[in-house]
Amino acid sequence: MKGLQIELFNVIIPLMNKLTATMRSKADKLALIRTNGMIPAVVYGARVENTMISVSSIDFEKILKVAGESSAIVLEVTDPTKKDASKKFDVLIHDMQVDPIRGFPTHVDFLAIDINKPVEVTIPIEFTGIAPAEKGGLGVLVKVLHEVDVEGLPKDLPHNIIVDVSTLANLDDQIHIKDIALPKGVTMKTHEDEVIALIAPVKEEEVAEAVPVDLSSIEVEKKGKKEDDGAEGSEKVE
Repeated sequence: MKGLQIELFNVIIPLMNKLTATMRSKADKLALIRTNGMIPAVVYGARVENTMISVSSIDFEKILKVAGESSAIVLEVTDPTKKDASKKFDVLIHDMQVDPIRGFPTHVDFLAIDINKPVEVTIPIEFTGIAPAEKGGLGVLVKVLHEVDVEGLPKDLPHNIIVDVSTLANLDDQIHIKDIALPKGVTMKTHEDEVIALIAPVKEEEVAEAVPVDLSSIEVEKKGKKEDDGAEGSEKVE
């Protein structure tokens, strides 16, 4: 669609948003950690060795709602064996395991980053509005993409992208990646010609017509079969 610009819901998370973590050892029972309201986790990446930690489940879920997986967080790691000893890392929520039944996080991977260097992240798409073409019965709204890949400094990365489908007024209207206006310093990595959403024709369900059964032909076939069987039985074997 020409002239279309998709607004970006650009929520920048200031680095003052912090999450506290505690170092743990291999001897710690994961089930006990979770019972105590904590989530087993690990941090790795820039200037940090692979370190096993645990974070408060309540605090983590609060940060997740605000920062998502694309905004930087200050992770402060304390060592219970050393008093007044802690280390701070700028991190992204890199990966997360979720309980398939209850839906809460059971393990988290934090990726330590250099906030002065660009990183490539996946940004979720949030759809808003009502497509006039679908409301008017001209077609069906098809949401093709639900996330995009972008690159930029952690401080510039958006939390998500809002795509307003109310611009889709006609059959075959489309919204493309190139219609998205990114903030300064952020580069789109997903190809610009990728379709985000479109209006597709309504498919009519084909109802198979019942084929009438010709009973007379069945009777003829049965009769012919009986005559053939009788003829075979009447042959003499010499």
